[in-house]
This record gives sequence, C-alpha cells and structure tokens, in this order.
Amino acid sequence: MGTTISVCHVYFSINHQPSISNTVKPKTKSRFDGTHRWPPPSLALPERVESEVSEDTVDLLDTVKVFDLNGNGIPISDLWKDRKAVVAFARHFGCVLCRKRADYLASKKDVMDKSGVALVLIGPGSVDQAKTFVEQTKFKGEVYADPNQSSYEALRFVSGITTTFTPKAGLKIIQLYMEGYRQDWKLSFEENTVKKGGWQQGGILVAGPGKRNISYIFKDKEAGDDPEIEDILKACCS
Repeated sequence: MGTTISVCHVYFSINHQPSISNTVKPKTKSRFDGTHRWPPPSLALPERVESEVSEDTVDLLDTVKVFDLNGNGIPISDLWKDRKAVVAFARHFGCVLCRKRADYLASKKDVMDKSGVALVLIGPGSVDQAKTFVEQTKFKGEVYADPNQSSYEALRFVSGITTTFTPKAGLKIIQLYMEGYRQDWKLSFEENTVKKGGWQQGGILVAGPGKRNISYIFKDKEAGDDPEIEDILKACCS
C-alpha cells in the first residue's frame, strides 16, 4: 500500500523544526497575578508599519542597486524616478506565498497600465533565480534581483523565524497548495536564500515619479501578509 502525505504534513515536516516559536497561543492571564501574556515580547510579531519613509531611508535607497534579468545594475530609486510604480518585495524567488502575491498584483495590471503605473517585483537572490521565477510564473511585470538584500535592509523589512513560522502563514500555504501553487524547493535551498535562513519578509511600496516620492509603504509583519489590493490601487491609480 502506498503512503499518502498531506500538504499539511509537507509544510510542517519540511519547514518546521520543533520550537516554541512555532506555536502562537492567544493572550491569557495568569491565575495568580493577571500579568502573564503569550507570546512574550521576545516572540511577539512586530507591529505593522504603514507610514512615510524617512529622509535617511530615501537617501540610502539611492545607493542601493538591483539587477535586471540581463545582469545590469540599476539604482533602485531609478525604478520610479521618471514614473509611478508599484514595487513588490518577495520573501525569496522560490516562495509559494510570493507566487500568489505576484499573481494577485498581476491580476490588476490592466488597471495599472491605464494609469501609467509600472508593476515591479524584487526578490532577494541572484539574477539566475529571478530568471527562473519569471519562467515559472510568467509574471507580466518587471523583475529585479537584490543579491545582497540591500533594499530590504534599507527599508527595514522584518526578518526572523517567528515572522515566518506562524499559524496564519501555515494555513495560507495549505490553501495555496490546494489552489495549485507550489514552492520551488530547489530555489528555496540555494545559497542566496539559505545564507539568511529564508526568514526574510517583504512588503509593497508605491513610489514616483521622483526618487524621493514614496507615497505608500506596507511592511509585512509575517509571511503571507498581503495588503488589500484596493489599498494598493487607491495609492497608485486613484
């Protein structure tokens, strides 16, 4: 008799090592003093940041280079210097959650096109990984690689085990597998991803025209934390 492995088993057996960080319990009061909460501050997810980008961050972004599919380096702020752009930052190029993000943004590309807004996706990894991502997903926007994750650091996107292995992310991955999406495990375990553990989270910004004109930013607080598409369209196309 063959062995049946559920999607849930695949996710939790491959992605999870037994750890206290993998279980997020609801807040509870101690029966003794009413002050104990779960998770403790050291394990709690960060608060979401949706605010203006500081001048220092804008200056720093002007020094950050990303690479197109031909390997040409370009300052990231040049992507919105002369146009408005929706710029999505993926967790990594093999991430199943990021493939869903690419699709849900691309589904509104016609609206962005009518408003003269470019759709861009950036991933931490190599140019070759970016090419593989495009071949696999047929993403209709522009794709760039950030091998050093410099843009993620400049924008202070969160990273860590507790922002990656959450109940919400696990349930979303199961849902995506049921919809037919798949993680590319080969890309997921290549050096550019593994060297930082694959714990990086991303975000979405709307910027331009003008290097210093960043009008909207959404920082993921955990894996699979997508903003409402209506909020993005309001920021870029209203």
